[in-house]
Amino acid sequence: MLTDFCLRSSRKEAEVDFKYFEAKASEIKVSRKAKRLRNELLSTPVKQLDLSSVNTIRDLVSSWSSTSIQSRSLAECAHVYENMISDPARPTIMMGLSGALIAGGLRKVIRDLIEVGFVDVIVSTGAIAYQDFYQSQGFNHFMGTPNSDDALLHDLYIDRIYDTYVDEIGFVKTDDVVGEIAQELEPRKYSTRQFMEALGERARRDPNSIIGTASKHGVPVFVPAIADSSLGIGLAGLYRAAKKAGKKMMQLDTIQDNYEIAQIVLKSNKTGSIYVSGGVPKNYINDAAVMLDYTPGHSYSFQITTDAPHWGGLTGSTLDEAKSWGKISKKATRATAYVEATIGLPLIAGYVLSSRELRKGRKHLKFLWDGDKLNAIGRK
Repeated sequence: MLTDFCLRSSRKEAEVDFKYFEAKASEIKVSRKAKRLRNELLSTPVKQLDLSSVNTIRDLVSSWSSTSIQSRSLAECAHVYENMISDPARPTIMMGLSGALIAGGLRKVIRDLIEVGFVDVIVSTGAIAYQDFYQSQGFNHFMGTPNSDDALLHDLYIDRIYDTYVDEIGFVKTDDVVGEIAQELEPRKYSTRQFMEALGERARRDPNSIIGTASKHGVPVFVPAIADSSLGIGLAGLYRAAKKAGKKMMQLDTIQDNYEIAQIVLKSNKTGSIYVSGGVPKNYINDAAVMLDYTPGHSYSFQITTDAPHWGGLTGSTLDEAKSWGKISKKATRATAYVEATIGLPLIAGYVLSSRELRKGRKHLKFLWDGDKLNAIGRK
């Protein structure tokens, strides 16, 4: 039939030897050196994630080592942390905490890292330290919505942190407790580390408290911007009451903080730094490496951030930039994951916490303080 003939003719005409692009590729000429480099760069294929072989957080994070984008970056951060912990020189591990971590539900994650000895020094915003203490007093954060009627929340004495609600009445009561603890202290100068020890003693009644667990294990907690927080509000209330009554009260000396944390760096075999969300704690831990004397800089470092370096801000600044200041070692093992902290930190923490090998025989460091002087760092 005519139709069959037309189909057969069309197929025959389509059956041509189409090797145009292959022929063009064969015309590409590269030197032997370029060929070796090309083969080297194309030697490791991206592995497609196989979830059927993933049973644990550690499995998942490990498998990301062969993927790309931020999953691989997050795996690199986990490996830096693993190297930090397993280094036989026993580096002092400093963790900077910023952002809405308690409101985001990371309180016990951070507490667990302290409990097993994977964090030796904490530098925190006042908000995180305060909200941890607030929960240690029996109060809570509550699930809310970012689409709230905030004028109504104000009238109900409810504060909002994005999609989380906080009891303002509980905050007021906690402010008073902070003031009461400060009032019990001898009226002299204290570093924030010394003041956080006093709060930590009270917080120990809550086994999930960050500062309570730090107090239990002698982990120093520094809050260099303490005035910019509800801790500062509680102390301001005490200051006003003491001034009105003509009485002296304790005073915080944040320059003493500088002296104390710099001694920790100088007396450590090595140091490692972890930056969660950046901010003042990140800069403070960086500065600790150059405060009093020359040091090689932090030997290990990783950060979790959602900021970008091209805005010029500290939170998004690269760890390589810190090399120029001498804050990070020129040879430091380092990594950055651009991911929101409530997602990134639990995955990295889960990776190291699930390793029996890393936890086996791990001892907390023992900081031997004589007032503001650090005599030595030992092991418990």
